[in-house]
Amino acid sequence: MDLSLKWLADFTEISAGAAEYAEAMTMSGSKVETVREPGSEIVNIVVGRVTSTERHPDSDHMWVCQVDVSRDEPVQIVTGAQNVREGDFVPAALHKSRLPGGRKIERGKLRGVKSEGMLCSLDELGLDTHDFPGATEDGILVFTETEGLVPGGDIRPVIGADDCVVEFEITNNRPDCLSVMGLARESAATFNTRFAAPEPRVAGGGGDIGGLLNIEIKNPELCPRYTGRMVKNIKIAPSPKWMRQRLRASGVRPINNIVDITNYVMLEYGQPMHAFDYACLDGGKIIVRNAYEGESLNTLDGTKRSLTPDMLVIADAGKAVGVAGVMGGENSEITENTKYVVFESANFDGVSIRRTASALGMRTDASGRYEKGLDIQNTLPAVQRACELVELLGAGEVLDGMIDIRAREYVPRTLSLEPEKINALLGTDISRAEMVSILEKIGFTVTEDYVTVPSWRGDVEHWSDLAEEVARFYGYDKIEPTLFEGRAARGGLTAKQAALLDAGALLRGLGFFEIYTYSFIGPADYDKILLPPDASERHSVTILNPLGEDRSVMRTTPLPSMLGELGRNAAARNKDARLYEAARVYIPSDKEGELPDERIKLTLGAYGNIDFYALKGAVEALLRGLRVPDAEFRAWEDSAAFHPGRCARIFVNGTKIGVAGQLHPSVAENYSLPETYAAVLDFNTLFALRSDESKYAPLPRYPAVERDIAVVCSESVTAAELTAVIRRGGGKLLREAALFDIYTGAPIPEGKKSAAFSLRFRSDDATLTDEDADGAVRDILTALADECGAVIR
Repeated sequence: MDLSLKWLADFTEISAGAAEYAEAMTMSGSKVETVREPGSEIVNIVVGRVTSTERHPDSDHMWVCQVDVSRDEPVQIVTGAQNVREGDFVPAALHKSRLPGGRKIERGKLRGVKSEGMLCSLDELGLDTHDFPGATEDGILVFTETEGLVPGGDIRPVIGADDCVVEFEITNNRPDCLSVMGLARESAATFNTRFAAPEPRVAGGGGDIGGLLNIEIKNPELCPRYTGRMVKNIKIAPSPKWMRQRLRASGVRPINNIVDITNYVMLEYGQPMHAFDYACLDGGKIIVRNAYEGESLNTLDGTKRSLTPDMLVIADAGKAVGVAGVMGGENSEITENTKYVVFESANFDGVSIRRTASALGMRTDASGRYEKGLDIQNTLPAVQRACELVELLGAGEVLDGMIDIRAREYVPRTLSLEPEKINALLGTDISRAEMVSILEKIGFTVTEDYVTVPSWRGDVEHWSDLAEEVARFYGYDKIEPTLFEGRAARGGLTAKQAALLDAGALLRGLGFFEIYTYSFIGPADYDKILLPPDASERHSVTILNPLGEDRSVMRTTPLPSMLGELGRNAAARNKDARLYEAARVYIPSDKEGELPDERIKLTLGAYGNIDFYALKGAVEALLRGLRVPDAEFRAWEDSAAFHPGRCARIFVNGTKIGVAGQLHPSVAENYSLPETYAAVLDFNTLFALRSDESKYAPLPRYPAVERDIAVVCSESVTAAELTAVIRRGGGKLLREAALFDIYTGAPIPEGKKSAAFSLRFRSDDATLTDEDADGAVRDILTALADECGAVIR
């Protein structure tokens, strides 16, 4: 929001300089971004009156002008412009002057004739014809509004460059500050000056509005209030210079008096307005309704807009004439032939306006204000101010009466004033009287122990909001810093968060690099990992406003994201890659309206210097580091994304925690990957199975006894099954059992295999004898024969 300090002076008197003003406003909560003084670049440019002109003796197109700049005698300036006449008031840049943009002007000679400076055009002063209607674009700026002009006078007040413009960063919760009055209220409270907002006065007398206009609100939820007034005998003309200059300082281009009035009121009151040509309203009606299916409208920017039934429009008896809160239509535009004008001052639902503007791709000043939620009580004074300006500018005759439809009555919000709680929250000792004084000077009403919130402060909903108001005007710099109480200082990570960080540290130690990917993917990603059409993972949460089709659903599996990053590494000719991610997936709920189940999947992906056993070892090391009991790997041949002969599901105490294996060759080809391996572990399940305590094992006091055994069994019996039986059969003495060889072929019978294990036995109480170890081995062999049909080789 750009604020003209000259405009601010209409409502409060601030004596502080620009820098001091900006600092104080920032400290009181209205952050200042920049301070601009347009006239600071202009040096030694004055008002000149041309006293005579004559042809240049050595040029067909140049003129030698004598210009009165209030010196002993006129100065001579040579110009090539053809629109300068004797008696004209013009801007004269004298010797050692400077123009906007830093250009310097000095005396010199033009074709042998001395020139003491330069006469300036619109462009050279950083202006255009909207600032000075009727001025010549390709010639010297000749002032047509000469009242008060004095030769030699400073040019800055003449062109509106004597102002100071302060740019504020207005947060979304303070739409009231998107107005001169709102910032004036904040300024008065900051500097303890009087804030005065004159009530608009409208003489009227142009006839009665009754019987001419009818207003109907068909969707009161999206339009709680609509106020309208009419003006007749419209005279379209340029706005006066003071209005043009204020609009220009606020970043708005002057157009004509009627358009400028609506923009002026929007800036001054913060209430967007629109003017309709009454002759274009069929039936003399304004109907606030939702757009019809297939309805369209050509807006004022000359673009045809396709409307949808969730968009609110302003319509007459037969057609839409404007997109509510966004932009009017060409079919009701004010023209030079307009005789009757209807001023619209309405309140619309902010969410609806934001969605409409976004869908149509046409965010405007009006929609930017409406979407933040405007004061429902502001429509009436705003339309009154517009009519007051119409009469002030002589732009028409205001009809008596108005139409003010209130679909929803305004009920002021009341909060309790609790000084003790406010002081406890702020760590201050502010008296109740000072709190009351602060609140009252920003428009709050305090009665006994209750505070009535003004209508323009929709952001104040809780006593803590009152505390914020007190703090920012009391002065944040006055609040002494205090230490947090012990209970407030507690913090740290949850056990789950700490375990996730530990998992990351373990994986990085194993040579994996962490990645972060988007939580949304596209439906085509499920095809790339060969997910069956009826797979439950295809049932995803759909995003309402996706970035694109490839980012339109929330992922139910992290594999596409991981493989996409591996593919990018491969495309960059990275010969070896090991990546991991703590990826979040979103499993939709079967119950309508219930949020999806958000789970963390530890995902590992690698290619290059790795095989299945290296991946399996990394998973086992990770689980050991997280104190998860021994995991069991079971062969899995039914996975679509993994190689049917090189994939295993991972179980802990009978509970499935994930899958690991080589990618299916077709999946790897879809991502342009070489032989690739991946593992997906459900961290939520894994965390629930981990041990809460670390167990300390002292160094053994007695030596171990080692034995090797080789057994012959069916090829269908897995090494994991054999290992599990060995551990059960070995009892407490067996400390380690490791497979070190598998052999098939002669002399092993067909359909059989030989599996060799290294066994280590130890006792905590004494040194084992050979008999102890041999007895344990016999128990193991018996268990293998009974449970697996395995016999000693």
